[in-house]
Amino acid sequence: MKKKQVSDMVTVNRKARFDYVLGDELTCGMALAGPEVRAIRDHHVQLKGSFVTLRGGELWLNNLTLGAETARNIKLLATKKQIIALEREKQAGLSLVPVKLLGGARHIKLVIAVGKGKKKYDKRESIKKRDIERGRYA
Repeated sequence: MKKKQVSDMVTVNRKARFDYVLGDELTCGMALAGPEVRAIRDHHVQLKGSFVTLRGGELWLNNLTLGAETARNIKLLATKKQIIALEREKQAGLSLVPVKLLGGARHIKLVIAVGKGKKKYDKRESIKKRDIERGRYA
């Protein structure tokens, strides 16, 4: 019996790299129910528009779109030490951004990063660099 090939990367929030200057990353688990796990493993998930908040000493992923189901809030699993460090970063004016969702063979994990929002002129600069790398402007 052959083992089913499961890709490690389920989805990536590409908009995060465009909208934020990302710093430290943290990989944390998620408290999910059975149908939610199935939807993620079948790649019926979108990180676009989702964000991470700190409420009552806990991390929450808000607006995660799973399949046909509308946006959901899901508790993230991290140690108290990690949550305190993220709380300090948040108080310094930085944002917590979900970057990618990993769905390996056994566990489903979310990679979140600390990021600082880009201004409009920074985004134009990013577009310019990307176009130059593609060879549009010689």
